[in-house]
Amino acid sequence: MAQSHGTRAYQDDIADAQRRLREARHHLQDAFPVTRGRATVVESPFLAVENLAKRWNIPHWYIKADHSLPIAGSIKARGGFNEVLAFAERVAAENGLARTSTERPNYTHSHARSVFSHYSVVVGSTGNLGLSVGMIASSLGFRTIVHMSRDAKTWKKNLLRANGVEVVEHAGDYSIAVQQGRQAAEADPKCHFVDDEHSIDLFAGYGAAAAELGSQLEKRGIVVDDDHPLFVYVPCGVGGAPGGITYGLKSLFGRSVHCFWAEPSASPCMLLQLLMGVHRPVSVYDIGLDNVTEADGLAVGSASPFVAPLMADKVSGIFTANDGHMLDMMLNAHEVEGLQVEPSAAIAFLGPLFLTGSKEGRHYVQAQGLGRALPNATHVSWTTGGSLVPAVEWHLLYERAEAFRGQVMALVDSWKQ
Repeated sequence: MAQSHGTRAYQDDIADAQRRLREARHHLQDAFPVTRGRATVVESPFLAVENLAKRWNIPHWYIKADHSLPIAGSIKARGGFNEVLAFAERVAAENGLARTSTERPNYTHSHARSVFSHYSVVVGSTGNLGLSVGMIASSLGFRTIVHMSRDAKTWKKNLLRANGVEVVEHAGDYSIAVQQGRQAAEADPKCHFVDDEHSIDLFAGYGAAAAELGSQLEKRGIVVDDDHPLFVYVPCGVGGAPGGITYGLKSLFGRSVHCFWAEPSASPCMLLQLLMGVHRPVSVYDIGLDNVTEADGLAVGSASPFVAPLMADKVSGIFTANDGHMLDMMLNAHEVEGLQVEPSAAIAFLGPLFLTGSKEGRHYVQAQGLGRALPNATHVSWTTGGSLVPAVEWHLLYERAEAFRGQVMALVDSWKQ
């Protein structure tokens, strides 16, 4: 299990992650035909959502489209890939495997798969992290086991099994899947446990996305400074992905970037942890919530004890939404932009509406002295998953979402009263 650096900065870890993700291109293109022909494999588009912007009167609105990442299809790709690749590098080095060329890391050595077959990678997940870790670890030749909670979608389990991953199902929630995965890994010295609650390698992989976004902003000529603030809205489960992204963005843009996290109203584990204080663990069950939500990737009862204290003074705010709001916004994104994003991704589209429309959002803008700069702001909603969802699942999701059509409009109207 990775340990915290304490007060030491994490820039070196993020730089290592950026290197690994660049160097992984050749292996990923060899292992996954869908990636061939792509200049970059673990990089998502930065897209304007002009129709959503017009519908909701939010100028300068974009998405960081991690839902379209190949192989893993979600925000978890960078973190999961970095963790497994770092482990592969260590195992290869310990077994005397060297680079075969300046472009080929040691884990691509011709004998690597034979060596890796004697090692295991284990992770506990509600879905998307399991896909990320499972797909990359299995492709390298590791025996791969994903412990999945009750919230995980059946199609995600089936996809993992189709790619040679062993899936262990649990009747309990995310924390049970993580606990069981950790216990299984501790019994095997050749087993690496991907610890979603404590891992620096996961955190650093997510942080690598910040420089990626920074480069995309620069290419579009988008300025980020005190007069042109950047607002970023990231879905939050246990906290690793939004934590890494926020850390990276704060390192790049300082006080000019404002990062807001989004959680389901049934599973606001990070919001609760920060409200109660970061030094005493707390669960959503402690306050009577059931942690049951359509946003499976965000169905987490307790926040990461690593990320919560690190982010206490960096995250600008956290907002919540119920399943109806997420499903309705998912419909909005599909109908006006042609986007197919999971409910756990659609929650990020509520961010600009919350900031500009709600009493709490307006208070933040005023308290930060951003009133004059707000018309010049850039809004980025970070999408988490969606591109791998089977067509039949989309049909069922949209059918369920129809029952909640208009809920976002009703929410926005309620803020005006």
